[in-house]
Amino acid sequence: MRLTTSAAALLIAASLSTVATAQTFDAARISEDIRVLADDSFEGRGIATPAEQKVIDYLSRQYAAAGFAPGGENGGWTQAVGLNRFSVSNVSGRLKVGDWTQALAQGQQATITTRLPGEAVHLAGLPLVFVGYGINAPERQWNDFKTDVKGKVIVVLVNDADFEDLSLNTFGGSAMTYYGRWTYKYEEAARQGAAGVLIVHETKPASYGWTTVANSWGAPQFDIVRQNPTAERVPMEAWLQRDVTVELFRQAGLDFEQEKLKARSRDFQPVELRGATIDVDFDVKTDGITTHNVVARLEGTTHPDETILYTGHWDHIGVGAPDATGDRIFNGAVDNASGTAGLLELARQWSAGPRPQRSIVMISFTGEESGLLGSEFYAANPLYPLETTVAGFNLDAGNVLGRMSKLGVTGYGHSDLDERVVALAAAQGRGFVGDAGAAAGIYFRSDHFPLAKRGVPMGYLSSTGEYVDEPIAPRQAAAAEYGANRYHQAADEWEPNWDYRGMIQDLEVVFKAGEALANSRDWPQWKQGSEFGPARTVSDAQRK
Repeated sequence: MRLTTSAAALLIAASLSTVATAQTFDAARISEDIRVLADDSFEGRGIATPAEQKVIDYLSRQYAAAGFAPGGENGGWTQAVGLNRFSVSNVSGRLKVGDWTQALAQGQQATITTRLPGEAVHLAGLPLVFVGYGINAPERQWNDFKTDVKGKVIVVLVNDADFEDLSLNTFGGSAMTYYGRWTYKYEEAARQGAAGVLIVHETKPASYGWTTVANSWGAPQFDIVRQNPTAERVPMEAWLQRDVTVELFRQAGLDFEQEKLKARSRDFQPVELRGATIDVDFDVKTDGITTHNVVARLEGTTHPDETILYTGHWDHIGVGAPDATGDRIFNGAVDNASGTAGLLELARQWSAGPRPQRSIVMISFTGEESGLLGSEFYAANPLYPLETTVAGFNLDAGNVLGRMSKLGVTGYGHSDLDERVVALAAAQGRGFVGDAGAAAGIYFRSDHFPLAKRGVPMGYLSSTGEYVDEPIAPRQAAAAEYGANRYHQAADEWEPNWDYRGMIQDLEVVFKAGEALANSRDWPQWKQGSEFGPARTVSDAQRK
């Protein structure tokens, strides 16, 4: 987030005054942690690279100095995360209806891959079934799988039914629910026993264009090592171009838009695309790698088996293709050395005060940039039982440009953590925004989510609104420039003149919210209608 010279000069005074006035959280320490973690010597913090050990060593030293104990496996600071990397090659695919055929070229008409270990995938002449949005939501009396799809390839729509018709209000209105996320479509297909999935790409409901799909799915895919992968992954995970889908339906005697309209109803019936089949062949190379979550713990005094989580990812993209300046190191200063620095500063604050009644666990996750893999692994293999994990707060990309007028509560409406953090922000003189990014499903795109979908109430907060301290214009310009030129690029580098007052306000909110929970018998609850409530309900008896 390199600022212009004039912007830098205007912000230096504000940053220096932050160091002098901060009573609890220290801007100078936060800045130094970001500087170290984003230094070129850390080579962009790529997972399973020599840089990973540098990260582990630095974080474990800082957590220890803050007064936390090792919270990982076997009395150590880490949790080993086993991953599989899937590379596909020699991809060929074909749709067929009678005499009509459509080749599926990788990255053009379709993207075809897998996250199921094996050497090859061969699907020959499998029937296609349109299952609407591919949703099975008993709590909403909604089931798109009113037919047996075992061994078949299903065609599904991205997002959920409310996107096309807000008046339905069956899911989240304008806010995407998890049922609309592509990850859910693949997971539910595996539960239903399908052989493959074709998600129909449409730019507006997906919130990104075909180029994003082609780039993301054309690269090797990662997944955690699963005990029973065939129960959780289908042989083929694919996206299909909308125009190809429209023609496929026409050849099968169907009108795509009419079928989409029918799919918005609870009464929707799956439709077999009469005479339509798919052939797909590709080779798979599966490599196993090991990376690590870094875990630190402060044991509670009276209820040590009950846990408050603070999370954020330490990894970034590593070393890649050079930019226009020749820089190949993706330093990831804001994303997410800032969030990692926030965890370290929170640990220092927890150790400085009275020991809490419940335990505090900090997890610096690996593999977020590869698909939330460190958090997914932990959620599937928790070191501290999820049933007695009270709640958690995730830090991803801190605010380094100054105080803002509002607190952004991503995923607002899911749990009563909302009211707790909104009240704390109000005490700071801030309002809140609860729907930023909701239509694009932002709640499902950071490390809190694998825990949330297993029933743990998780907060994901950030500064938003308007900047409140002069000079305003340089802050606005710097934020816009970061989004345009630095996010996930080599230019995301540490700056000595950042203003941490906004980030510190956010840290104060999550600290005070966690402090209230850590010294009470309170258990945050999911709100009625949240798709994550049922996962929590099954273990209610373990929380008293």
